[in-house]
Amino acid sequence: MRRTTWKSPILHADLDAFYASVEVLKNPSLAGKPVIVGGTSTRGVVTSASYEARRFGVRSAMPTSRARRLCPNASFIQPDFGAYMDYSRDVRAVFDSFSPVVEPLALDEAFLDVSGASRMWPNAATVAEALRDQVMRRCGLPISVGVAPNKFLAKLASRKAKPYGVVVVEESGVLDFLHPLSVGELWGVGEQTVTILKRLGLKTIGDVAQVPSATLQRALGSLGSHIAALAHGVDERRVTPDAPRKSVGAEETFERDLVEEVSIAQALLKLSDRVSSRLREQGISGYTISLKVRFSNFATLTRSKTLKHEVDNATSIYGVVRQSLERAGHDAPEGHRRIRLLGISMSNLTQWPAFEQLSFDRRPHWVEADRALDRVRNRFGEDALGFGALLED
Repeated sequence: MRRTTWKSPILHADLDAFYASVEVLKNPSLAGKPVIVGGTSTRGVVTSASYEARRFGVRSAMPTSRARRLCPNASFIQPDFGAYMDYSRDVRAVFDSFSPVVEPLALDEAFLDVSGASRMWPNAATVAEALRDQVMRRCGLPISVGVAPNKFLAKLASRKAKPYGVVVVEESGVLDFLHPLSVGELWGVGEQTVTILKRLGLKTIGDVAQVPSATLQRALGSLGSHIAALAHGVDERRVTPDAPRKSVGAEETFERDLVEEVSIAQALLKLSDRVSSRLREQGISGYTISLKVRFSNFATLTRSKTLKHEVDNATSIYGVVRQSLERAGHDAPEGHRRIRLLGISMSNLTQWPAFEQLSFDRRPHWVEADRALDRVRNRFGEDALGFGALLED
């Protein structure tokens, strides 16, 4: 039997309102009601909103205070990242059952290359529908799937498929699908570039496709050739299975600016603990620790330090960021040293176990303590066990 080659073998699968959907699974009484997940303080932002909440105009990255005004009857819920990671792993298992070539982009989305499934399925659209149905049946989560010849088009298609749909872009219909869309749909194009394109009279992707690549390069520099290719539906990127993560981090915007040294130290320790737990959960460690500080006037500073040996524990991370904060504080504008936001990230990653765990600086009982901490949290929840310094009076 001769094997046919599909011309649209790339899927982009994107869970619908993922965090909000998980909260509904955890508490079925929320089904059909507006649900908003995110920071619940006056300075919090919306992380995810159910489609019932979106009807009121609530969107991701919107300040929680505005979301409350738009949808005061919604259920506002703090994120439960442990639960989201558990459900994400379950969904990933479904993806892996359909293709060995899966490239996750985040907890709630991934690309799949299903070109190797042409002997088992009549076409990629059938695979997409089966994938959507299996995720719902096995995980209870709605997902939308785009099918297209490349990653750029597949992601656009999944966006058009929401909620809980499948949109197929065949090779013969690429330009008909692509050209009516706004220039803001082009991958890598931000607000500033959209403004430049519209100033040139280019409102749709079809308008951009009519402009010579050299003209776009003169207007936009190296980005011009990239945009010209996308405007013709060309994207040469391959689906890369499990591309290595570049960083692991955590940050927090505080309801009230931090001034007292004790409060700042506690916030740093809490974030260090969160980052170290995520590192160990993913079986990785890292060399470079970065601190992000945003002051009350919104001035933002970052400081990084690369260590001789990789680490994955909270105490080591905390020691580095305390020193980094001192350096950042000296550079803060006079009169604006109240801290609005802190963030810690680990980059230059490598596989666990960390070398430093075997050194004389870190005794074996601390390694055992970390493992015990992880085991307790895995069984009883993230807040079940922590550092005594973080206990409130």
